[in-house]
Amino acid sequence: MSDILWQPDAKRIAHSRMDIFRREINQRHLLHLDDFPALHQWSIEQRPAFWQAIVDCFDIRFHTQPDAVLREGAAMPSAEWFPGGALNFAEHLLRRRDDAVAVVAVAENGQREQLTWAELAEHVAGFQASLLAAGVGLGDRVAACMPNTWQTLVAMLATTSLGAIWSCSSPDFGTHGVIDRFGQIEPKVLITCAGYQYGGKTLDQTDKLNEILAQLPSLQQLIVVPYARPQCRVEHYHTRAETTLWCDFYQPGGEPEFTPVPFNHPLYVLYSSGTTGVPKCIVHSTGGVLLQHVKEHGLHCDLGPGDRLFYYTTCGWMMWNWLVSALAVGSAVVLYDGSPFYPDNRRLLDLIDDERISVFGTSPKFLATLESSGARPRESHDLSSLKTLLCTGSALSPQSYDFVYRDFKADVCLASMSGGTDIVSCFVNGNPLSPVRRGEIMGKSLGMAVEVWNDAGQPVIGEKGELVCTRHFPAMPIGLWNDPDGAKLRQSWFSLFPGVWAQGDYAEQLPNGAMMIHGRSDAVLNPGGVRIGTAEIYRQVEKVTAVLDSVAIGQRWQDDVRVVLFVKLREGVALDEALQEQIRQMIRANTTPRHVPAKIVAVTDIPRTISGKIVELAVRDVVHGRAVRNTDALANPQALEQFRGRHELQD
Repeated sequence: MSDILWQPDAKRIAHSRMDIFRREINQRHLLHLDDFPALHQWSIEQRPAFWQAIVDCFDIRFHTQPDAVLREGAAMPSAEWFPGGALNFAEHLLRRRDDAVAVVAVAENGQREQLTWAELAEHVAGFQASLLAAGVGLGDRVAACMPNTWQTLVAMLATTSLGAIWSCSSPDFGTHGVIDRFGQIEPKVLITCAGYQYGGKTLDQTDKLNEILAQLPSLQQLIVVPYARPQCRVEHYHTRAETTLWCDFYQPGGEPEFTPVPFNHPLYVLYSSGTTGVPKCIVHSTGGVLLQHVKEHGLHCDLGPGDRLFYYTTCGWMMWNWLVSALAVGSAVVLYDGSPFYPDNRRLLDLIDDERISVFGTSPKFLATLESSGARPRESHDLSSLKTLLCTGSALSPQSYDFVYRDFKADVCLASMSGGTDIVSCFVNGNPLSPVRRGEIMGKSLGMAVEVWNDAGQPVIGEKGELVCTRHFPAMPIGLWNDPDGAKLRQSWFSLFPGVWAQGDYAEQLPNGAMMIHGRSDAVLNPGGVRIGTAEIYRQVEKVTAVLDSVAIGQRWQDDVRVVLFVKLREGVALDEALQEQIRQMIRANTTPRHVPAKIVAVTDIPRTISGKIVELAVRDVVHGRAVRNTDALANPQALEQFRGRHELQD
């Protein structure tokens, strides 16, 4: 597992912001931190000095200077970061005012729009003035059900410039998915699109939106972006709120104002996936998100002025919030709305060349689909602008590492990342100083005291266990909505090991410092009492060319648990005895006999969340005859029905 597939040359290292930062730390503190592991160790042992260095490196501007960097109690969660300090999030994303391109927005149908830094600020100033006129102020909620367009970004920046709280979902959420989220936070303003496009189809939002509006009595202002339905009219929408089309709501122009807020003032409300109940509303802080994101963009991704960042995401996934923060390090962002495979699998590859993207972010599913389609991007595309390929959402298989370096681009830093909506960022990720090893995440994120613990709460290396963070970090959520005493927050992340953050990932730290994620802890399989991460099985199944996708669960059986594997096969392929044996042999040869499924069952589709994650728990519930409480969080909820009452699982 330690084959090095790529490593940065001396010139690339020397010019990286990470290495410049390392050298500055050595100079300032009279240290000899020679490499990334040494820098990481210092960043967690000297957290106040490290986070102050991030403030200095990225010129974080406080309107009121903080009294300290960190005050903390005996155990997590009990931290105050930069107490007494006041700052504004949007101010840092809107520092530039020049005529270089800041935002490129590309739609599935090829429509392309762009804003310069100066134009972006003018749009934010105009929208901000109209929000003020609509009564929006400190702590008010502005919600959006929007595609990934420049309008969504402008609205977020205007909202946060006022110290109001931003929350977003995407148009592909079902009616109840939106109500379950926004109904809890009671927004004053809702921004939405009249329709959107996906896979060559135009989808009208009017009926769905009217159902949602009936459940949002707090709403005072509705702003409709016509987008894919240019013929829409305000009278189509039934609400007591003031209703305005986007183009009538504001006029761009002037300079935005920035309201200073405390470091821990609420910035975003994000949501858990909601596949096991009503989504949790996770509240993130202004300063925590800003510091974590400039660290990840500027140091780990080596982004700066002149770079362009793209991440394939909807506005309902935390990666949208992460993507747009690249403005804070002076990088432009490329936004894309639509299917990544429409009209064909070249769509996003064309985008890399057309927009000169330097850091491209995607999912393991995208790379696996590209490979299975026979794509060879290095032969069909130029890709000379691309220096880093980011990947998150699930574990990236060793086969996809091979595909990237064989068929995508040989000279690229492939950085697999893992974190979550709970921290809007990463616990483990890449960096420009370390080599890329096959099937491994490079290492831990600076300032994050990440360890893997066994069931006894002891740190282990080379063994699988729970991913934990043992010390406070600024991007820890400041709370859950409607959780005044913090009980839900402590139950969510601090109940497994009191005083220690448990992420809910089944992980492994390798002796070389690299990390591996083996799946979600709550989806871990336990045949015969042995814990198995689902990603360990998926990595092997992906090697079987007849299988397009799969999901593994544990089925209760004869006072134990047996592993059941559901597979989606290529068109025209049947699940006969020979194919079943091939799958079992692949798993047995590369893992252990415990990993081998007792049953393999063919299905036509694998259910995933809207952000592309496999929902093992929902499948497990259906197999056991339990109701799935919130199918609106799924991209393809109809896929669940084929797991119900399968005769193959009755013996």
